[in-house]
Amino acid sequence: MLEEAWQLASKAGWDRVRVADLAQRAEVSRPSIYAEFGDRAGIGTALVHRETERFLLGVAEVLAGHRDDVAAALEAGVGHALAEAARNPFIRAVVTAGRGGTDALLPFLTSRPEPVFSQAVRLVAAWLSEVVPGAPESRRNEAADIVVRLAVSHMLLPAPDAGDASTQVARAACAVLGRP
Repeated sequence: MLEEAWQLASKAGWDRVRVADLAQRAEVSRPSIYAEFGDRAGIGTALVHRETERFLLGVAEVLAGHRDDVAAALEAGVGHALAEAARNPFIRAVVTAGRGGTDALLPFLTSRPEPVFSQAVRLVAAWLSEVVPGAPESRRNEAADIVVRLAVSHMLLPAPDAGDASTQVARAACAVLGRP
């Protein structure tokens, strides 16, 4: 069911996804969809949760691969996030539809922080606590918040040179941490 919702939203944007179409494509009844998800918004929420988990697993893998160099890890993590936002058709549909102000899932990136924003901040903060345990917790949390806010900002409004964005975000976070 969620895979079909992902496919439809990726192609046409969430605003054009109808429960009747999902039921037909997933070969289930509409009442069973409503029983499982409550309503269309429940389907959207479940889809965002699923995609957030997938997205953050990828970011975590990138960060884990650069444990010895905080700046390089953050740059690689943000670079991965920006590339995934451009590559993944579902994320791209949410972000680009958001530029036109029409997509109902955009609030998950902007005004409703759960699950995307808060989970991402927790992921980066936890990683920072492992790799820079000597930095004050408040600075690690601040750096994690900066990384996520700036990465989301660059997803929504890409810089002309996306390659510089990940370097700038990493530099800002390292400055907060007091690291070169």
